Amino acid sequence: MRVAIFSSKNYDHHSIEKENEHYGHDLVFLNERLTKETAEKAKDAEAVCIFVNDEANAEVLEILAGLGIKLVALRCAGYNNVDLDAAKKLNIKVVRVPAYSPYSVAEYAVGMLLTLNRQISRGLKRVRENNFSLEGLIGLDVHDKTVGIIGVGHIGSVFAHIMTHGFGANVIAYKPHPDPELAKKVGFRFTSLDEVIETSDIISLHCPLTPENHHMINEETLARAKKGFYLVNTSRGGLVDTKAVIKSLKAKHLGGYAADVYEEEGPLFFENHADDIIEDDILERLIAFPNVVFTGHQAFLTKEALSNIAHSILQDISDAEAGKEMPDALA
Repeated sequence: MRVAIFSSKNYDHHSIEKENEHYGHDLVFLNERLTKETAEKAKDAEAVCIFVNDEANAEVLEILAGLGIKLVALRCAGYNNVDLDAAKKLNIKVVRVPAYSPYSVAEYAVGMLLTLNRQISRGLKRVRENNFSLEGLIGLDVHDKTVGIIGVGHIGSVFAHIMTHGFGANVIAYKPHPDPELAKKVGFRFTSLDEVIETSDIISLHCPLTPENHHMINEETLARAKKGFYLVNTSRGGLVDTKAVIKSLKAKHLGGYAADVYEEEGPLFFENHADDIIEDDILERLIAFPNVVFTGHQAFLTKEALSNIAHSILQDISDAEAGKEMPDALA
């Protein structure tokens, strides 16, 4: 099958081409994001493969359908950038990677928490300037702190395991449909969203973005949280109202924010803008805070995760080509 792969980088080329040795698909790698302006680049393809910031809204899907595209394969778990209703109407199947290495994101979330809490990035900068003073670098033990997790799927459960067994934290968690057996096995407690927000010293987000939880971390929820708590987001930027986070940081209520995602990341992330003037004033204000750790959506980026992603999407493409039933298809 001929597949147009949008938003592809060198690491995508390497991992997907290596895995494709077992499948033999005709792959066309495109650097551009999928948008209504670039959709025509999928001409002559039968499927497209897209990433988190590609646009697969109704308008784009109509263009793809007109080109004969029958399959949209997401090389990620989230699918908030795809209009599934439109895909169904246009008879376009949509598949995703539901469970690539959960350790990649969970371990990265731990790293971001420690970088924020233990002032690691600030310490590194000082040493490069031959400044070995420890003033202003005091952190906290994670041990025995209350760690709240919102969203306990594959990634959230790994993060919970690290927090309970690795750090000895008291972990509480919220998800709409709790799994008591998982909680017992890992050693944490399911509770209400209100309790997670109001009693946690650390809150880590590990849930997909849906219309229902858009801006779930907002001015009201931040005000109810513990003064000085840390917030970690390696999930989706839209879960957090960034303006509210900035206001809480300025008021010295939110103790620190560690994020690998941003709601308006689409035009910026995965590209080098070192010589550009960033016009997003909200982002520029956010990353200026000394108690903010911010990276550009790299939590997934491990060799194991890339290999898992490549295998999953190419297998789905092969199954679609063979006309097999795809019970896990989103549309």
